[in-house]
Amino acid sequence: MTSSTETLDDGPRRIVEWPTEGLSFGGDYSPEQWSWDVVLEDMELMREAGVNLVTLGVFSWVVHEPREGVFDFSWLDRMLDLLHENGIAVDLATPTAAVPMWLHRLHPEILPQDIHGHPLAPGGRLGWCPSSTVFRKYAVRIVERLAEHVAGHPAVLMWHVSNELGGGNARCHCPVSNARFREWVAEKYVTVEALNAAWGMAFWGNSYSSFEEVTTPWGVTAHNPGHLLDYERFSSDELLAQYRAEKEALQRFTPELPITTNFMVGLGPDVVDYTRWADEMDIVANDHYTFGPDPRKHQDLAFSGDRMRGMSGGRPWMLMEHATGASSWHPINQPKAPGEISRHALAHVARGSNSAMFFQWRASKSGTEQFHSAMLPHAGKDTRVFRDIVALGAQLAALAEVRDTVVAPAEVALLHDNEAGWALRSGLKPANNLRYADTARAVHNALFERAVTADVVAPWSPLGDYRLVIVPGLYLVSEENARALHEYVEAGGTVLVTWFSGIVDEAGTVHIGGYPGAFRSLVGVTSEEFFPLEEQRTFALDNGWTGRRWSERLRHPQPEDDVEIVAGYAEGPLAGHPALTRRQVGAGTAWYLSTDLDETGLTELVDRLLAEASVAPTAVVSPGVEAVRRSSADASYLFLINHTDEEGWAEASGTDLLTGSAHTDRVPVAAGAVVVIRE
Repeated sequence: MTSSTETLDDGPRRIVEWPTEGLSFGGDYSPEQWSWDVVLEDMELMREAGVNLVTLGVFSWVVHEPREGVFDFSWLDRMLDLLHENGIAVDLATPTAAVPMWLHRLHPEILPQDIHGHPLAPGGRLGWCPSSTVFRKYAVRIVERLAEHVAGHPAVLMWHVSNELGGGNARCHCPVSNARFREWVAEKYVTVEALNAAWGMAFWGNSYSSFEEVTTPWGVTAHNPGHLLDYERFSSDELLAQYRAEKEALQRFTPELPITTNFMVGLGPDVVDYTRWADEMDIVANDHYTFGPDPRKHQDLAFSGDRMRGMSGGRPWMLMEHATGASSWHPINQPKAPGEISRHALAHVARGSNSAMFFQWRASKSGTEQFHSAMLPHAGKDTRVFRDIVALGAQLAALAEVRDTVVAPAEVALLHDNEAGWALRSGLKPANNLRYADTARAVHNALFERAVTADVVAPWSPLGDYRLVIVPGLYLVSEENARALHEYVEAGGTVLVTWFSGIVDEAGTVHIGGYPGAFRSLVGVTSEEFFPLEEQRTFALDNGWTGRRWSERLRHPQPEDDVEIVAGYAEGPLAGHPALTRRQVGAGTAWYLSTDLDETGLTELVDRLLAEASVAPTAVVSPGVEAVRRSSADASYLFLINHTDEEGWAEASGTDLLTGSAHTDRVPVAAGAVVVIRE
């Protein structure tokens, strides 16, 4: 395997070969939990299913190092040889997510502590403080010994650092974390005066006299919002430092192998700042699990996929984990309906993944996740799930040529930032039940239903290639990023800024002068006061639309502001005030929406924005058919996924890679089916 380097706007990123010839198919594999006869059966069934990649060794530290300083890789050698003999590549994990009990016994101080100073109990995953130098020493040692041992083995084609970093230990309040947080704060602000100014510590007379007085926001009190926000950043940085330490150890022994870790990107905000981590990954990877009762879980999947594509800069990314059926951590864990395994897997592929990987290959008979679904269920191979897995393996093999393509460039972008979500939940707000990205998902759903592909990108991303940019509840934004958006509109772009956007800067300090703060000069209107409403309350706008949850007292614009009032509040204390405005800015247009529209109103607004920005759908399709295009310099592939119980269709021509059927002008898409047209 070879690698090269590509220069990005923010620095170099290695370009590496994908670990499998076609699309990657497989999942987490834990053969250490099974007898050898079961392992041999696994090889036979993996070949039957078409598995070509497994993630190995995620929880195997105690297998590699059964006692402190005693290393034994004989089990691993046997497994690597066996998998290679069966044509299955390995994504080898560093085992640092699973702390051996002997390490907890020798060094109980590595356990993370909660806000009350209570250590977490041993036995879970990621049972270590991210700031612990003791843990770091042991972790780097096992990673170095592992990498040195397997270097050059033909089965190992990529590295998987730890597992779901931030999944159990992202926030620690132990003495070590407190000391490191003080260092982090001092490094960022240099002087106590700068820290007091950034956090607004004059409020309540809480100003610091020394950095020695700074602690993590432990215990129960009304913590300062700036303090909380910086603690979130610190926690993310500490886990990233652990990733970097392991990555550097791996590169010393296997510099040719791609390195990643599995994100947990969903609606957001994420537990750590994966958006800012992404450039550290040779391949950006994600774990995504749907919630059974969600009637639009396929759209939740699409939102996550569009975020991953934004993080990967449009390059193919890796679906490292998803489920064949029920997970195990919800109050009620529902299996997937017939056909959903294929639809969900191929929907990830449609939105840029070069893989469909699962947790896990064989359902565990013991342990915390013993009832988590798997590719091979407890009931064995004579099951609907395994038959569906075999069918999916055949589908992915038929789509092998798609691997070298990317999702066709989108014309719409949604701005999304974890820091905005963290800031929203840091401290008291006009409404304390707001969930970050609810508006983003609502807008994304409207685009999804219209077969319009959108990139979900960071606010600092280049915007020049987009016709339409949505700013959905971007509570925190820097003046620099707000200015870039203004320049985008002046150059001819169309933007919609929605309620509670642009309110605070990077420190969590309110942009003074009226709302929407940093975007006020762009949209040309000023909001004086927020009027949040109870969850179930609605009100009418004067164009027939319905608002809910949120409203604002917008000043009536003056003629010189050149602002059009598109809709106003028709009732209640804000009757007669503007609710939705539109303004010509240079060659472009800036809209401001000061309320949360219901689905009908939002749909009509999105239709108008798409028409104004001349954004066309990926394909003309019947309702309920998802349409996404992947393409290369010499080919294009239209993915059509029918999420309804009725036959659908799309206007397209070409050959279905999954069936070999040729179509002209119109492609039928059976209920619950997937069609992939080579156009």
